[in-house]
Amino acid sequence: MLPAMKDLEFSKKTYIMGVINVTPDSFYDGGKYLTVNAAVRHAEDLYKNGADILDIGGQSTRPGARQVPEAEEAARVFPVLRKIIKRIPCAVSIDTFYHSIADRALDMGARMINDITALNGDTEMARVIARHDAWIVLMHMKGTPRTMQKRPVYKNVVSEITDYLKNAVKKAVKAGISPEKIIIDPGIGFGKTAAHNIEILKNLKVLKALKKPLLVGLSNKAFIGHITGRGVSDRAFGTAAACALAAAGGADILRIHDVAGMSDAVKIADAVYPEKGIGK
Repeated sequence: MLPAMKDLEFSKKTYIMGVINVTPDSFYDGGKYLTVNAAVRHAEDLYKNGADILDIGGQSTRPGARQVPEAEEAARVFPVLRKIIKRIPCAVSIDTFYHSIADRALDMGARMINDITALNGDTEMARVIARHDAWIVLMHMKGTPRTMQKRPVYKNVVSEITDYLKNAVKKAVKAGISPEKIIIDPGIGFGKTAAHNIEILKNLKVLKALKKPLLVGLSNKAFIGHITGRGVSDRAFGTAAACALAAAGGADILRIHDVAGMSDAVKIADAVYPEKGIGK
């Protein structure tokens, strides 16, 4: 059995979060795992191929995506979560900003909530996380998924994201969330140009100064296509390079679609840079 979330040693290796999109419109694999059985089989494959955490999402947050109503998201997520909890001995995260979904998911056995709004999307989310003493991922996003890629502008993207996440952490702690269970995410592709994303990847060490585990989601993102000229389904090698750089540069968790392929790249990065020294 994989270690419980509380036993993950972030200084020892880079952990893999496998993505389970239970949506018809995700940018990478929309509709592929929409049925419960398909999603659970995918979760089993991710676990067998090395995922340390499984992240279940019931609505797409790709650029331009519409917000899915709470009831619709719940109908997608809970049947899948129920079976995964019973069948797979792996830490489970729920990608949601609805407090009621987080509350029920944590009651069912999920251990982490991955909130792209950093507790700003639902005023009750912080209370739920604190009451369950759960893990929380606080992500930076400029705008909303529908608007975030409409000409995002920063004076200094790295310092602005760092300040945002520093304040998000303070807000979470003030709300009663355990400081030891807060993870930060710079939000690659969430209101950033390709140049912004490259700058973030080059400067993960700045975010590490916040002294929180750092999650980075790079898998098949648009900036990789911008650099390589390849479409969404043909970005495996670019993603592998980006993941290796992120692991060496300080990422503690990588959110990945293709766990089998990317975990090898991460293992090499961890072997060469066990102290994550590329960005130092």
